[in-house]
Amino acid sequence: MPLVNLFGSKGRLVLSTLLIYAVIFELAYCQKDTEEQKTSPGRKASKPKLGKATNKGPRAVTTKPKVKATPAGQAQTFLSQVLNRGKFTKVGETISVQVGDTLELRCRGKPVQWGVPSYLEEDDDGRLSVAQHERYGVLTLVNSTGADTGEYTCYPMYCEDTDCRKEYDKAVKVFVFFPDPQELFVPSSDYYEVIQLRTNWPTVLPCQVTSPEAKVTLHREFPPVEVAVDGTEISFNVRKGFTIHRPRPHHAGALYCVASLGNLRQSSTKYMLIYVNYPMAPPAPVIQASTSSVVVGENLRVSCTVVGEQDVAIEVTWEYPGQQIGRPLYTQDSVSPVGGGAARQQTQSVLLVDEVRDVDQGTYSCTAHNLQGAKSVSTTVKVVPKTKPKKP
Repeated sequence: MPLVNLFGSKGRLVLSTLLIYAVIFELAYCQKDTEEQKTSPGRKASKPKLGKATNKGPRAVTTKPKVKATPAGQAQTFLSQVLNRGKFTKVGETISVQVGDTLELRCRGKPVQWGVPSYLEEDDDGRLSVAQHERYGVLTLVNSTGADTGEYTCYPMYCEDTDCRKEYDKAVKVFVFFPDPQELFVPSSDYYEVIQLRTNWPTVLPCQVTSPEAKVTLHREFPPVEVAVDGTEISFNVRKGFTIHRPRPHHAGALYCVASLGNLRQSSTKYMLIYVNYPMAPPAPVIQASTSSVVVGENLRVSCTVVGEQDVAIEVTWEYPGQQIGRPLYTQDSVSPVGGGAARQQTQSVLLVDEVRDVDQGTYSCTAHNLQGAKSVSTTVKVVPKTKPKKP
C-alpha cells in the first residue's frame, strides 16, 4: 500500500510541512555562505590579535622600520664611475678625469647625500646635479675644471619617519683629480693664507695639485730655502698637502709650495704660519682666601693660582661682593716657573680688598681662561664686626 494512503490526509499535511522547512533552511544557509565569502576572502579570522595594531595599511606607508646591521652577503654602499657607452667601474681612493670631461658617480643606497669640494658648494654655475633613483644616487658634473679637484663623498642616510641623518661611519669617498695643463695648483682667490701652528696639533698646508703626477716641494720665503721633508717631522700626501706633525716655533714664517710637471713650474699661495703655544687642556685654578672670617676694617687677600704648561697664556677674571657698590678691582698678577722635570709655570692673581666692610661678605669667584677653555672656582668669606674693648 502506498505511504500516502497509509497516513491519510493528515500524513500528507505533515510531510508537506517537513519539505517546506527543509527548503527554507537550505536557502538560508546558502545566502549566509555567500555573504561570508564576499566580506572575508579566504575565510581568514577578522578578530584583532592581542597586542598588535589592526590598522596595518597606513602604518606600513608612513612608518619606516629602524635600520638594522647589514647582514652578511647583502650589498654594501660603494661608488662607481660611469664611463662611456654605459660602462661602469668601481672607483678606488683616487681617479683622474680630464678637464672639460663629465664626471658621473653612482652610489648604491636609498637615500644618499653627497659631499663635494667647497668650491662647488659655493658656486657650481649649474654644472653640478644630483639625482636619487630607486636603488642608487647619481652625481653629475659637466664642463669640469681644475678647480673641481677634491674629495667627493657619498653618505648613506638613516631614516626614521621623516627624520634622516647621515651615516658618517658608512660613507664612501673618492678623490678626483682634474689635471689642468695650465694650472698645476687648484686655483685660489687668496694671495696668502694665515695658518695657526698649535703646539700639539698637526698642521696641514693644503698645497693641492690638480694632477697626481706633479712633483711638489716646500719652500721658505725668508731665508729662501727648500724645507726638508723627511716623512716624520713633515710629510706630503698628494691628496692633502704637507703636514707638520708636531709644530714648533722654528716652523713659523712664510712658506709656499712649488709644483713641477714636464716643462711647467708654478708656485702656490703663500702660507703665513703663526706659532701658538697651545695648551693640552683647560686650566685648573685653585682659590684660597687669606682668612674665611675677616673683621670689619681689616684687609683681605684672595688668591687664584693656576699651574700649567710653560709659555701658555692664562687670563684670570674675578667676581666679588664689592662689585655691587662699585668697589674697584685691585689685583696683583704674576707668572713664575715651577721646578720639576717638565717645563711648567705658575700663574697667580691675588685680589686685594682693603678695609673690609659689611658689603664685602659673600662669595668670591675666579675664572681662569686659556685657548682650550675656562674653569671657575669659588670661596666664601664672612665679615664680622669689631669687638668693643672691655671697660676697665
